[in-house]
Amino acid sequence: QVQLVESGGGLVHAGDSLRLSCAASGRSFSAYTMGWFRQAPGKEREFVATISWSGGTTYYADSVKDRFTISRDRTKNTVYLQMNSLKPEDTAVYYCTASARYSTTTSHLRDYDYWGQGTQVTVSS
Repeated sequence: QVQLVESGGGLVHAGDSLRLSCAASGRSFSAYTMGWFRQAPGKEREFVATISWSGGTTYYADSVKDRFTISRDRTKNTVYLQMNSLKPEDTAVYYCTASARYSTTTSHLRDYDYWGQGTQVTVSS
């Protein structure tokens, strides 16, 4: 079993930066592919970024590519999402997620097994 706890969300202005953190507890975290998804009001949960178990491979949604960076610190059991040049359309609840079945990157919600409770990110114009 893996528990995920996100932090770092908040209210910022367009163009600002935020760094989200996801602290993981439980066995075998270092072997899991990790990801970030987000869900805006009235919309489906959508893929944002993913990182392989080794940290050597990352993949991003087109909407955040070149603005967001996902990373992981296996010694701290923590995954990060650095978000730069934030836009109002980035406003959403951001969820950290882990896949026990995939060791490489995946953008499909169905491939993930564990989810955090989410952290709110609000970007004002």
